[in-house]
Amino acid sequence: MADTVPTAAPFVPETDDLDRLREAVQSCRGCDLYKEATQAVFGAGPPDADAVMVGEQPGDVEDRQGVPFVGPAGKLLDRAMAEAGLDRSRTYVTNAVKHFKHKPAAPGKRRIHESPNRTEIVACRPWLVAEFSVLHPRAVVALGAVAAKALLGPSFRVTQQRGIPMPWPDSAYHPEDFAAEVQDNAFVLATIHPSAVLRADDRDAAYRGLVDDLRVVAESLASR
Repeated sequence: MADTVPTAAPFVPETDDLDRLREAVQSCRGCDLYKEATQAVFGAGPPDADAVMVGEQPGDVEDRQGVPFVGPAGKLLDRAMAEAGLDRSRTYVTNAVKHFKHKPAAPGKRRIHESPNRTEIVACRPWLVAEFSVLHPRAVVALGAVAAKALLGPSFRVTQQRGIPMPWPDSAYHPEDFAAEVQDNAFVLATIHPSAVLRADDRDAAYRGLVDDLRVVAESLASR
């Protein structure tokens, strides 16, 4: 008998209510990441958001608070968005994977994340599709390699194609998942994850690069 392929699909309700999805994700057992996480962390922001930011997964702070992008990387993203001219109140933020994957840590110490593997990313994909089915964004920003590969396929390389607005859904991985979930003139752009700025040897240069990429998003939104 073949092993069952992990997927969150059976746990995703058919609804256009983000609050109901946010509640349902807490019961997700689509992969094993829930076992070591405090809670699932769903996306946050207005349902009529102009832009959707997709990151990798929640971090230590997000896992404890249950809200995406509220830790150090999230605060840096807020600052970069403001500097780039993106309206944070018109942006929805979420992650490709909803549970925090991490290495064990001593009591009281911050837990260090581990990147989710391809099986975990694919298993969690139905939640991302469900979010998009409600949001219908004009712009999608993939923050980092995990998010970019979740949206654009395993062969996508952020280092080669970052900062370039690309048509959506023609460039998307499995566009049938998302084709009806974005506006006709929507685009997708990949950039680095804000946590990469915090880890960079030259943080100033990495931060400027992130701001430059987000400024492209702001300008593209303004021109469409």
